[in-house]
Amino acid sequence: MATPKPRILPWLKAALDQERFPGVAWLDSSRTRFRIPWKHGLRQDAQQEDFGIFLAWAEVSGAYTPGDKPDLPTCKRNFRAALNRKEGLRVAQDLSKDPQDPHKIYEFVTSGVGDSPGLDSNPDTQEVLESLNDMHLAPHEYRGPPGLEATTVSTCPLFVMPLSDTRVSSANCEPSDTPVIPPWLPEDAWDFQVTVFYRGRQVFQHTALCPWGLRLVGPDGGDPTLPGLPFILPDPSESLVDQAVKNYVTRVLQSLGGGLSLWRDKQWLCARRLGHCHTYWALGEEHLPPTHGSEGEVPKEHGRSIFDLRDFVEGLIAFINGNQISPRFTLWFCLGELWPKDQPWTKKLVMVKVIPTCLQNLLEIARQGGASSLNTVELQISGGQSLSLNSEQLVASLENLLDSMEY
Repeated sequence: MATPKPRILPWLKAALDQERFPGVAWLDSSRTRFRIPWKHGLRQDAQQEDFGIFLAWAEVSGAYTPGDKPDLPTCKRNFRAALNRKEGLRVAQDLSKDPQDPHKIYEFVTSGVGDSPGLDSNPDTQEVLESLNDMHLAPHEYRGPPGLEATTVSTCPLFVMPLSDTRVSSANCEPSDTPVIPPWLPEDAWDFQVTVFYRGRQVFQHTALCPWGLRLVGPDGGDPTLPGLPFILPDPSESLVDQAVKNYVTRVLQSLGGGLSLWRDKQWLCARRLGHCHTYWALGEEHLPPTHGSEGEVPKEHGRSIFDLRDFVEGLIAFINGNQISPRFTLWFCLGELWPKDQPWTKKLVMVKVIPTCLQNLLEIARQGGASSLNTVELQISGGQSLSLNSEQLVASLENLLDSMEY
């Protein structure tokens, strides 16, 4: 007969009383506050014993068999997810980034140390939370633009479908015919919305799923053998009247060559230009590029990181917790000219805006939830059902995602 899975709170209380793990200890005589070491696995001084309590819970809960190679980050995420599902327990202080003694302080907010049914009694909420807690950045092979060494691009299973848009049809990008939009969809890649402006006038906008990244190319389509879904910038003669402006825009597009390449490498978005067209980039707002200047020029010799998902997730957590500044995720590119600093961006010949739509929709979910844990987000799940996910649960899931990322 199989041994029943223990309940985490009585198990944890016993571990605290017996001082079973180094650094795991009660902090008051009433036994309502306790600390747990919380060292990031990528720190140079991280040792397996720093994950002792996480590995022990994985073993007693049946998620780990002694003798197997332990997946320590997963053990840590599952442990935290189990605690986060207990309504009578909260994180009183998060000191996990303390350089000398990274740890978290938990506090029981109800009398006794029992297992409250809490979220465990709601299977729909549990299903969504488990899918969020399983978010990771698992690598898969990616060839990358020519001239780059073979690298890996990892998938982010957190993926929110755009509410409405025109999608590009291709062999590598198929539109969804599902009329009901579920909030969390595990996918192997991101959707990107690309918007193109000629002298401030919008001339192109499409959204597509890009498993191997994307390339911004001229009307000739560029080299079809290169990796990345091509977004073909339109012929300026179809939208511009001024002949001189048309000529200049045409020259910019012709110099794109193989295109401007954008792809994912683990938690980063990277860019590289494959032609002669000098390109400058910056993170900006959804509707306006920044006026302070570019973050730099997109290199030709090698790819460079231009966006870190970790920064976005940290900013999103701060926003949910009350910070008035929402994280930025919109990439702006100025093609063929210097960045429009101290002048209207609408005067530039070619400006391109790229939005990872999963991040756009995730921010919208956070806005719906507000900055209070009392607020909830109504989510549509499969079968037409709905459930409420409060801000604390969303933050806990985002923190799990952070644990899978690098610094």
